[in-house]
Amino acid sequence: SPRSTTGWISGRTSEVLKRILVIKRLLFVAALVPALRLAVKAYRFDLTANPVDYITDYTGDWAITCLIVSLGVTPLRRLTGWNEVIKLRRMLGLFAFFYATLHLLTWVVVDKFFDFTWMVQDVFERRFITVGMATWLILFALAITSNTYSIRRLGRRWQKLHYLAYAAGVGAVIHFWWLVKADI
Repeated sequence: SPRSTTGWISGRTSEVLKRILVIKRLLFVAALVPALRLAVKAYRFDLTANPVDYITDYTGDWAITCLIVSLGVTPLRRLTGWNEVIKLRRMLGLFAFFYATLHLLTWVVVDKFFDFTWMVQDVFERRFITVGMATWLILFALAITSNTYSIRRLGRRWQKLHYLAYAAGVGAVIHFWWLVKADI
């Protein structure tokens, strides 16, 4: 009968929603672990001989990791047909912004001690910082518009704006590549 089919479908949908909610909660905790680990290491004064470089590298590594993983959600969905995974992308992107902001704040507060003249010089003189700053600005724009209100308000322009996530991914990789100056 039609009622039993509808009941099965809504029951199935309910199971999927519960499963994705559990996955979201686990992912949220997992994405916070690096920040908590860093806080514990700082509390114990266990940040290596050069703590500023350690914090900068650590937060930058996690920012790029979260960003790349968030960009990998769409190909994963297309390859596997697991459409519910798309519900994790926003949270991963926001964690990329969170770690990128910690990375930036380490540079502003701990490394440069709010010396804005020095920071502006750094942005214009060192190209990896220029690209890093541009990447953070893109992530900032994406983070402040990654809510339901912005999605409704911007309409189709929201999706066009959020295509900048790919530019942020490229910018983050270039920032890292130019920073390490490695022959990759």
